[in-house]
Amino acid sequence: MNTIADNIADIPAADGASRADMAALAGRALLALLFILAGVNKLMDPAGTIGFIEFVGLPLPQFAYAGTVGLEIVGGLLLLAGFKTRWVAGALAAFSVATALIFHFDFADQNQLTAFLKNLAIAGGMLQVVAFGPGRLALDAR
Repeated sequence: MNTIADNIADIPAADGASRADMAALAGRALLALLFILAGVNKLMDPAGTIGFIEFVGLPLPQFAYAGTVGLEIVGGLLLLAGFKTRWVAGALAAFSVATALIFHFDFADQNQLTAFLKNLAIAGGMLQVVAFGPGRLALDAR
């Protein structure tokens, strides 16, 4: 049985893509923007970022920094383009959960709790991409 939302999602847009495909592209773009901007911000303050990584006690903070910046920027761009989308979304989901557990563990601090839950919500969005794919407006669809 189709719902109203199902029927609306299947209405073709002007270019033949469905509204669901356009929503998938918009969702990927919003998720990607978060990672791309986070990576660029880390590039602007490497010492501060590396210092924070050292503060939480991760080994090899310079390598963790480089890997994080690379994953956020390259992963964000790949997600936006819809290339290897399910793999990239899976990696970004795992990264989001790991980041939540490593950096946002002080639940007595409301900001840390909010950041923890935000990271879990981002992981949930990424798992939706893993489950349902990038939509037809993606390089993977070609």
